[in-house]
Amino acid sequence: MLDLLPDLYDLYPDQLQLADPIFNDYGAKSIFYGEIVTVSCFNDNSKVKELVATQGTGKVMVVEGKASLTNALLGDMLAEKAVENGWEGIVINGCIRDAGTIATLPLGVKAIGCNPIKTEKLGIGDVNIQVNFANLNFIPGHYIYGDANGLAISKNLLTTTENS
Repeated sequence: MLDLLPDLYDLYPDQLQLADPIFNDYGAKSIFYGEIVTVSCFNDNSKVKELVATQGTGKVMVVEGKASLTNALLGDMLAEKAVENGWEGIVINGCIRDAGTIATLPLGVKAIGCNPIKTEKLGIGDVNIQVNFANLNFIPGHYIYGDANGLAISKNLLTTTENS
């Protein structure tokens, strides 16, 4: 399967909300979906680092980085840790770094850009709160779906015969 969102929209048009097309694809996993786990932070990826170290099977981390372009909220080491712990994907309203390495990892990664500068580690940020960007409300426990066609969310897990 090379596409997920078109099939989901054919089956569940009234249960999905589509994100504004602001993201670039960076991970080697082109199709991903799972339960939303949120992080809200600004130029400090401490909470992202904490979460990638936890079990992420069936989950997608959604990071509200306030669209900052000055620091990367995800790099190769954190992405590798996310893969080790089973995360399906990471969506960032902000930047990543180490794009070449991340492109080789079996992880769905979408972000608005790249920046080689790392963040400060001040421990600042919130986990599992509702965040809003790309014209969507990302609610912990709801579901997110990503592929080359974009991002969509739903309240309940939606499946096609191919992604179930």
